[in-house]
Amino acid sequence: MTAGRSKGTPPSSLQQDLERLEQIVHALEQDDLDLDRALALFEEGVTRLRDARGRLGEAELRLRQLREAADGSVEPADLG
Repeated sequence: MTAGRSKGTPPSSLQQDLERLEQIVHALEQDDLDLDRALALFEEGVTRLRDARGRLGEAELRLRQLREAADGSVEPADLG
């Protein structure tokens, strides 16, 4: 389970993660944020950033596979 999400909550999309990261950055920039809340937000932000990077890496790999398949050189099934 990732920070800030409850069990049974469906995984968020890349767009949702990016929007939430913007909200987290804005909240962390506030002067009146207490330390416990700041740490919780930072932890959630790190988790969402890691998830987003993973999704982008998977998408990049998939695009590479599709491009190679379109060239006729390699089929996607051959790479996985």
